Amino acid sequence: MIKWLFKYGAVIFLFNTVLLNIESTFKIGNIIFLSLIGIFLFFLIINQVQIKNILFHKAFLFLLSINLINLLYFLFFHSIFDLEAIKFLISKGLQFSIISVSIYFNYEYYRSKFLDHIVYLVFGIVVLSFVLNPFVFSGRYMGIIWNENMLAAFTITAFSILLLKNNKRTNLEYIMLFTFIIISLSTGSRLVLVALGLVFLMKYGLSLRNIIYTVFSLIITLFIISYNLDTSLNRFVSQSLFNDRIFQYQYAYETLLNKPFLGYGLDKYAYIDLTLVPEYIFQTHSVIGAHNGYLAYLTQYGILFGGIVIFIIFKKSFQIHFYFRNSEGYEKIYIFIILYTLIASLFEVFMTGINDFNTILFWFSLAFLSYSKYKQVNEN
Repeated sequence: MIKWLFKYGAVIFLFNTVLLNIESTFKIGNIIFLSLIGIFLFFLIINQVQIKNILFHKAFLFLLSINLINLLYFLFFHSIFDLEAIKFLISKGLQFSIISVSIYFNYEYYRSKFLDHIVYLVFGIVVLSFVLNPFVFSGRYMGIIWNENMLAAFTITAFSILLLKNNKRTNLEYIMLFTFIIISLSTGSRLVLVALGLVFLMKYGLSLRNIIYTVFSLIITLFIISYNLDTSLNRFVSQSLFNDRIFQYQYAYETLLNKPFLGYGLDKYAYIDLTLVPEYIFQTHSVIGAHNGYLAYLTQYGILFGGIVIFIIFKKSFQIHFYFRNSEGYEKIYIFIILYTLIASLFEVFMTGINDFNTILFWFSLAFLSYSKYKQVNEN
């Protein structure tokens, strides 16, 4: 039981985000999450010597460094009775522990099969969504998922994994590629266009011909799925949405200026101080969060601690990208996930949370390629 959980803990952790993003299964997903956290914590305690060697492994030291920053921040700036901060501290620590231990014990699975299983899981979500909600072209499509952007995160990730694979594709894989791209665009998520630009660049390289083909294909596809103003094309060109994001960035920045050095606390990621927002803004705009992962870090930790966390992320990302820049196959896919998350974090609060699909996959990709780099260097 212990060995199985250590090997597949990261799979459970990631795949459980699907249940957490479906209204009818949210409670089940929350129970699974709390159970996983509790059981994993117990097994970590009773296997301290072995687990210590993993968590202090050179490949995972960047995760340990962030956990140490979280601990120091909590001790210096939080009350020991701040339950929400304690929850974040423990959950983030266990998130990194689950990822590190799973990679260490099950490296070959995550190298060869894990990404395929993500694709099949997402295809299952899409098929079930179509059965229960077949109206793909009537507005922004969300299927069985509670949020259109979340469905887009699932489908565009699966599409990118399939596109970047080197092996010869089956008929089913061609069907899945077509399905994923249609569903991704029908959600109206603007980050889909960011992901498509990046994945085509990584797959086919940068050339004028490839750029023209990509843009032309996107225009045709968008026209097909957006035949009236109520559909997702209106979302892509919406000026009101653009203005809404500008307001959110502005008030996230003003929130940061109120506590620039100490931040608002571990549990306040993506935080906006609503007392700073004029009443009239709420009448025309939905200010709900920072919508920027880097602003979220700075608001959460303050400039000093937040700057260190961001530096660690970029340093590790650069080292990995430099080492694997000419690699193919699974390494290229994990590189895509890292680069996409770094870019998308300009527009969404990625990297900061606990139970977010993109967040978990980002930290997993960093840790996996860090461990893969360590193995290759030492084998050579």
